[in-house]
Amino acid sequence: CGGTCPSLNTATRGTSRCDAALRVMDVTPAPVLHSTPLLAEDLTGRIAFCAAATEQAAAARARLVALHGGAPAERAAVIVALGGDGCMLETQHRLLGRNIPIYGMNCGSVGFLMNDYREDDLLRRLREAQAAELHPLRMRTTDESGAVAEALAINEVSLLRETRQAAKLRILVDGKVRLAELICDGAIVATPAGSTAYNLSAHGPIVPLGANLLPLTPISAFRPRRWRGALLPSDAEVVFEVLEADKRPVAAVADYTEVRDVRRVEVREDRGVALTLLFDPDHGLSERIIAEQFTV
Repeated sequence: CGGTCPSLNTATRGTSRCDAALRVMDVTPAPVLHSTPLLAEDLTGRIAFCAAATEQAAAARARLVALHGGAPAERAAVIVALGGDGCMLETQHRLLGRNIPIYGMNCGSVGFLMNDYREDDLLRRLREAQAAELHPLRMRTTDESGAVAEALAINEVSLLRETRQAAKLRILVDGKVRLAELICDGAIVATPAGSTAYNLSAHGPIVPLGANLLPLTPISAFRPRRWRGALLPSDAEVVFEVLEADKRPVAAVADYTEVRDVRRVEVREDRGVALTLLFDPDHGLSERIIAEQFTV
């Protein structure tokens, strides 16, 4: 978020103090959607508030801390993120592996992943909130020097051309070549939750939670011009091989982690990592994703 969370004592450049204190540890999640409340009845002193780097979010955090106190994130039962979808995405990344529930309240612009901002009845809203459990994509890249890197993506993994030259990609799914050559600006593999973000802007399909599908979407495909992408099983492994890489360099991006001059990119859903988002019962994430398909 780039904001602050004074209940914590550490900080890193470009992130909130709350984010800086979130540490990664191993988890073994169960891929489910909870329709019943997830949190304990007594949340006194167990809420950590994180705010985006805006006056509105910072002021909201100060008021909420005055009302409810501010627990350190490492001892919190729930994180309340104040900002927009960008703040939520960064908070999720900082919590990867810990699976502490996150309840967002919109102090930003779009706020697709956020609940409405209201200061009254916060404890009741948290206790009654319904949970959506998400799994990120794991990206594994090999660059021109042979170096291997990995990163997790909550929204999408994108391959993007680096210069004026179009990218030329070969696409394999579970080891089988499905598209020998795609000339394009790039390509996207998205999670269901991320299917309403960059994927949707590239005219990819919206995927409901629980569909066990991953959208694969081209960005400005030139050849084959009529290919519009594919819906793949969530356990599929997608491999991109960059053709003519010296002439047509390509970068791979997992949310906001970028690797330049890649030669090969492997993408799969990582079921060993889970994230839990909390939503008011009348406006859960599944309902938002369905409603988005009827937005005109």
